[in-house]
Amino acid sequence: MAETKWLSDPMHSELQFKIKHLMISNVSGSLKNFQVEVETKDEDFSTARIYMSAQMDSISTNNEQRDIHLRNSDFFEVEKYPELKFKSTKVEKEDEDTFILRGELTMKGVTKPVKLNVEFNGSTKDPWGGERAGFLITGKINRTDWGMNFNSALETGGVMLGEEVRISSEIQLVKQGIGVPA
Repeated sequence: MAETKWLSDPMHSELQFKIKHLMISNVSGSLKNFQVEVETKDEDFSTARIYMSAQMDSISTNNEQRDIHLRNSDFFEVEKYPELKFKSTKVEKEDEDTFILRGELTMKGVTKPVKLNVEFNGSTKDPWGGERAGFLITGKINRTDWGMNFNSALETGGVMLGEEVRISSEIQLVKQGIGVPA
């Protein structure tokens, strides 16, 4: 079996999240600068080893004031912890197009196990002769597990921010060329 390497296409991939605000609606955001690397045996994604890194200063919620707050010590402490990392520990194939992805997520210097749901959306040849594969990745984490405890009580009861963060990512991978021995 040959080792196959895949890299995310930044123009066709997104890493998004949602969190409850004021207990009545969600605020969405994304990390704009990230890279996913995947290694598989041949093209069997059930054998995948997955690595992801994201630059935390690329966080965007389409509100500059909020983004500045997210980058400070109340949340991500971007100057001290500039990178978010994920490393897979296990891929469980549920059926032909569905996987459970287990791994370790590191934020703010804290590493915790996470479980994500993966839907394989298929693979195809692109117009330039390359091979691509698409995935939808979803899951939930609790932000307080990584030391992000900032919140405020509301006069009407409840809190300003939920603890649960929903993750939703569309990842398009590009198969890398096989090197020829020198």
